[in-house]
Amino acid sequence: MNFDALYPEIEPDETGHLLVGDGNRIYWEVSGNPDGKPVVFVHGGPGGGTSAWHRRFFDPEKYRIVLFDQRGCGQSTPHASEPDADMRFNTTWHLVADMELLRKNLGISQWQVFGGSWGSTLALAYAQAHPTAVSELVLRGIFTLRRFELEWFYEGGAAALLPDRWEEFVEQIPPLERPRMIEAYHRRLFDADPAVHVPAAIAWSRWEAAAVTLLPEPAKVEEMSEAQIATAFARIENHYFVNGGWLQEGQLIAGVDAIRHIPAVIVQGRYDLCTPMMTAWDLHRAWPEAEFVVVDDAGHAASEPGIQRALRAATDGFAAN
Repeated sequence: MNFDALYPEIEPDETGHLLVGDGNRIYWEVSGNPDGKPVVFVHGGPGGGTSAWHRRFFDPEKYRIVLFDQRGCGQSTPHASEPDADMRFNTTWHLVADMELLRKNLGISQWQVFGGSWGSTLALAYAQAHPTAVSELVLRGIFTLRRFELEWFYEGGAAALLPDRWEEFVEQIPPLERPRMIEAYHRRLFDADPAVHVPAAIAWSRWEAAAVTLLPEPAKVEEMSEAQIATAFARIENHYFVNGGWLQEGQLIAGVDAIRHIPAVIVQGRYDLCTPMMTAWDLHRAWPEAEFVVVDDAGHAASEPGIQRALRAATDGFAAN
């Protein structure tokens, strides 16, 4: 992946694990200017975890950059790949509470919230629950867990454009169970036998990895095929999707009034297969005050060159506020 549009690599100045309850500890790190404008990076998935390049969307001379791994993934513990992983205390509202606890523990009064894909979902949920804690929002690849959004990607819609990859995805599931793929995968992902849940997790993760970029990136698919990464990613995602994210249908778009006053930029790739532009458009129509940027030569991933440029422009634009 080429990150020429982003800031140079930096290392964190502080790292730690925050005890958030229910036996969970979330990994966090801070980099950039300790006196700079606070921003929190909200990663995707759910279950994707953070990477070092995520620091690079922000000017390190102007921002105090906070990254954290959500419950069950990345460097947070316990990890969802463990055989006895307990997902009861891993919900949207647990994560919203974790973010607020992290903000307070870092002594931040307000922070910019930057999130893409599932990160946009969690960013919207957090901002609507804690609007006074948010200075700005930068959102990418809008996803709100409405039923038809899930059905598009996991029940056959996107198969129209990736039939070869879809064939690999459905091979894990007997024909009689294929009308409800998310539920069929749920049974396998949470089977205690690694011979059952690991192949299912790899198939789930490979399907998503194959769809995130406009042009194929085989290295991304192989990265997501590693058993531990794939298992945590697939289990957490599926757990959220089976439960509709613990959101009412359409809740995050209907709740825009709570955040209408917050300066925001919405960045959307026109050819996004994972979170198609229909959802970003619905959010834009409900929230015309937010700047809406469509990248015409991009898919879903934040690593797409046009998406990188648009996101950096957004954070640069807010840096002096």
